[in-house]
Amino acid sequence: MPKKKNRLTLYIFIGMGLGLLIGAIFPDAGVQLRPLSQVFIRMIKSIIAPLIFATIVVGIAGHSDLKAVGRMGIKALVYFEVITTLALFIGLAFVNIVRPGVGVALKGGEVTGIASQPQKLSDTLIHIFPQSFFQAAAEGQVLQVVVFSILFAFALSLVHHKKKPILDLCDSLAETMFKFTSIVMRFAPIGVGAAIAVAVGSKGLSVLINLGMLILTFYACAIFFVLIVFIPVMLIFRVPIKKFFQAVKEPALIAFSTTSSEAALPKAMQVMEGMGVPREIVAFILPTGYSFNLDGTCLYLSLASVFVAQAAGVHMTLGQQFIMVFTLMLTSKGVAGVPRAALVILAGTLVQFNLPLEGIAILLGIDELVDMVRTTINVIGNCLASVVIARWEGKFIDNPTPVAEA
Repeated sequence: MPKKKNRLTLYIFIGMGLGLLIGAIFPDAGVQLRPLSQVFIRMIKSIIAPLIFATIVVGIAGHSDLKAVGRMGIKALVYFEVITTLALFIGLAFVNIVRPGVGVALKGGEVTGIASQPQKLSDTLIHIFPQSFFQAAAEGQVLQVVVFSILFAFALSLVHHKKKPILDLCDSLAETMFKFTSIVMRFAPIGVGAAIAVAVGSKGLSVLINLGMLILTFYACAIFFVLIVFIPVMLIFRVPIKKFFQAVKEPALIAFSTTSSEAALPKAMQVMEGMGVPREIVAFILPTGYSFNLDGTCLYLSLASVFVAQAAGVHMTLGQQFIMVFTLMLTSKGVAGVPRAALVILAGTLVQFNLPLEGIAILLGIDELVDMVRTTINVIGNCLASVVIARWEGKFIDNPTPVAEA
């Protein structure tokens, strides 16, 4: 698996380089490659609704018995929501201050709709509730898909003994859609190359400066988040900072090198238990956090979505950006921490706000560079969450017995 993934990464960079050369040397030919990038975009778009539905249903209906989970479940949900919301707003602040998307000028999407959409609170509240799940899925109304999925999941959790077949079906559907994503990603080098060729061919090499600015902005945002959020949380909950970072060093390195939170999960569970977090808390918080506490992903989502709006020349008011953040608050809880899942969430959000999906193909060209840091923040954030909940519950063991290596 790692070798295949590394080959795909190499091919994506090769596709990006070829697209850059074609767009720079033969700009007219580069622009003519737009259909290839659009095919890739359409395939990504087809994943959104079934993946979000399946993962939300499994995530909630599989873990929503709050009477059994008790105080730990409630505290975990509160903590996840607070930290991920902070991440979204910090990303929003950075993208508005730096404005890395200004000057990219994406073309080919319908970008005028957002300016004319009604922004009254009553209209917004009505719009998030679907008349039909299938209509919402067909029209790309991702927020309606999320709301339906959440309500369906809570209803399923009340069925008790008869819910297992549906849970198994949704679990299988989620796994199938992740495999579907892997198949689509095989086309990524061509889609990315075509998107870069179109962007450079129509705009020129100046577009690359903006992509570099986006990378640097995200890195600065991630460092700021660790210093302003993670460190104060550690101080508030009396988490031994040096000991914590020594413990998470290995799973963080795995996450950084593979860009997969799941690859780091076994080691993360082992080192957190070795640090003094009880096994029952580790077993609940880490897997749940991989769906509901993706701090690095949330940082990137708000930053990348506004970047696309800036690149498309769409002015979003602060109120419109807050509505987008509210959408991301829900959709970011629906997809597990797997490679490039953030792009699936981002695609759904762009569709919801009538922003051009060409931005997805452009961002995929640099996704590996941001995904390494994004996934690392996700893993560190979930490890920290397990210690916080253990300390909050009064169950953290300050001098634990070392856990044997598997």
